[in-house]
Amino acid sequence: MTTPPDSTLSDSTPPDSTPPDAPVRELALAALEQARLRTLLLTDCLDEAQLAAQHSPLMSPLVWDLAHIGSQEDIWLVRGAGALPGVRPDLDDLYDAFRHPRAGRPALPLLSPDEARHYLAEVRERALKVLADSDPEDENPLLNGAFVFGMVAQHEQQHDETMLATHQLRRGEPVLFAPDPPAAPAADLPAEVLVPGGDFTMGTSTDPWALDNERPAHRVHVAAFHLDTMPVTNAAYLEFIDAGGYREPRWWHPLGWEHVRRTKLHAPLFWQREGGRWLRRSFGRTEPVAPEEPVVHVSWYEADAYARWAGRRLPTEAEWEKAARHDPDTGRSRTYPWGEAQPAEAHANLGQRHLGPAPAGAYPQGAAPAGARQLIGDVWEWTSSDFTPYPGFTAFPYAEYSEVFFGSDYKVLRGGSFGTAPVAVRGTFRNWDYPIRRQIFAGFRTARDAGPDARGAS
Repeated sequence: MTTPPDSTLSDSTPPDSTPPDAPVRELALAALEQARLRTLLLTDCLDEAQLAAQHSPLMSPLVWDLAHIGSQEDIWLVRGAGALPGVRPDLDDLYDAFRHPRAGRPALPLLSPDEARHYLAEVRERALKVLADSDPEDENPLLNGAFVFGMVAQHEQQHDETMLATHQLRRGEPVLFAPDPPAAPAADLPAEVLVPGGDFTMGTSTDPWALDNERPAHRVHVAAFHLDTMPVTNAAYLEFIDAGGYREPRWWHPLGWEHVRRTKLHAPLFWQREGGRWLRRSFGRTEPVAPEEPVVHVSWYEADAYARWAGRRLPTEAEWEKAARHDPDTGRSRTYPWGEAQPAEAHANLGQRHLGPAPAGAYPQGAAPAGARQLIGDVWEWTSSDFTPYPGFTAFPYAEYSEVFFGSDYKVLRGGSFGTAPVAVRGTFRNWDYPIRRQIFAGFRTARDAGPDARGAS
């Protein structure tokens, strides 16, 4: 089954025509509408059997995600923000992600695709009435700045990215289509940039749609360090493979080496070697591995092993954020590497505009002050840091969003991917996952300490 020509993924996220200084209610409406358009495009392209199937035990059936999106909107917008009777409170338990692990969701009495779509539409109709009647100046923290509407829009877009990952795992003919990303400009770039040492402001206390784990803003000291100008490419990662990287325990974290031996890892997920060359599977298509693109679908253990092999390391979360946000000329932390402007097509590969990362070195207009490129978009970037709360953290609006995940079991990823919506990524945004995870659109870049002669402060 293929999508009709007018339903390509390039249309899934409309151009950001809503100016950032528009009324808050207008911004919230645009965010909700863009998320819903993408949700429907990701699900309308498949028949009922494909929507109900579990394409990997790591992922939910797509129809579960579809109704879960509606359930969260019912809980938080219709009942939470609007104090209205819920559309289907009886579904709360069925679509509670914490009560039902992904592997067991196909056995649940799920709504059919048509029932789920009807549920989504009915919830959205009530939610828009709540939005129209809401006051962004309300002192209720759920309504102030339209936070709860931004939270729900981000939640839906996060599930859209999860559904995109399910599409990548799905076997069968291609059903998603998008133009190729732009080529990198023909310019020689340095292999690494120097990020000066000193204090900077990490996190935020002012962004109205920032989530609880991004808060509060706090000062952090980061010593000077060197960071890869671009994410590690497929060509560079192939050097690690060819050098026997997957056969050398000295490069691997002990748990990572145990995982490699148990699962027989030998290359990034979706790669296969045929006729002396490496191929990859990408959304139903088999194609040669593109040497100039950032490597994607690697675990934290693989990223860490590569960095050790290269004589480098993964950056800490604080280092990554300083490289992405700190402006040494003003001493302030930016919202995005390029400044305060909302992400546009020239800045970053976001919003499923393309179905893969752009070549390393692309998007010069999205460069950070120190010169690093593609810190936002293309691939999520593993950091060396565990997912822990910031000083003064307060769970809001519920502990299950962040607090229950804090600890050493999860590693932090930053920056978003080609599948991440602009509303769901910024310089402060924190993602996290198990260090074995490879189905996510994750890559990395490496860092190294700066020598004594490079410890300039900013």
